[in-house]
Amino acid sequence: MIEYDPPVYRPPGEWRSFLVQATIGCSHNGCTFCGMYKGKKFRIRPMDDIIGDIREAAAFYNQYEKVFLCDGDAIVMKTEDLLEIIGEIKKDFPHCRLISTYAGPRSTLSKTPEELKILHEAGLGRAYLGIETGMEALLKSTNKGVSRAEMLEAGLRLRNAGIDLWGIILIGLGGKPLSMENARETAKLINEIQPNHLSAMNYTPVEGTKLGNQALRGEFQVLSAKESLMETAELIRNLEVSGMHFTSDHASNYLPLKGTLNEDRDKLFRLIDGAIGGKVAVRSEASRGL
Repeated sequence: MIEYDPPVYRPPGEWRSFLVQATIGCSHNGCTFCGMYKGKKFRIRPMDDIIGDIREAAAFYNQYEKVFLCDGDAIVMKTEDLLEIIGEIKKDFPHCRLISTYAGPRSTLSKTPEELKILHEAGLGRAYLGIETGMEALLKSTNKGVSRAEMLEAGLRLRNAGIDLWGIILIGLGGKPLSMENARETAKLINEIQPNHLSAMNYTPVEGTKLGNQALRGEFQVLSAKESLMETAELIRNLEVSGMHFTSDHASNYLPLKGTLNEDRDKLFRLIDGAIGGKVAVRSEASRGL
């Protein structure tokens, strides 16, 4: 019987995927805003256990079309081990059309461009990269572990390998004072990376994290719903990535948004303007998640 080490997280778009827990926790696990893996000590699971889980799952149901490698940073594994896992998935799940993983920026940079290309050619189709912000100062203050230049290189390295890149950013990570600057600088970085997809989540304080505790003490000013929507609008206004799939429909978001840039820009603006003007309903604080 497959036993997961909880909690197990996956992107919203992976809700129909078979989850292969290749690692436990996150190899960095130092971001001041994130509480996802604070209770876990990072480790890579034994290969025999990982392969055993894949074979056991396939014996009961091999019709999965998507497989997601979790926990937070499976890309950190040795390339030869990842290739073995991908090969086993493709053998045991003949209908699988997409294998995805979270990709931490530091772990991505530990792979050569050639290694990433080999992984893509073997079957690694998509990587989710937590970009968070384009502001150098915020990357440093939130202890993301990389500089802006390194984040750019990680994104480009994944893109150039042919991997479908899904960027994730945080609206409100700069609080009230840096809101508009965060939107503009993040848009600049996204324009340079040119991801295929972009998810804009809302920063929500997590008790027990450094930034969350600062917010609870009033030392960090969390955006209101209106301010969050204004930052989102400024972000969209400055994005120039033709054909990029844009979503802001996570449980943390006040207003679900989805579209393709640049063609849906005006539609997104109308929804945001309607929400700011009170004509379109937004989620209450009680109905929002992390």
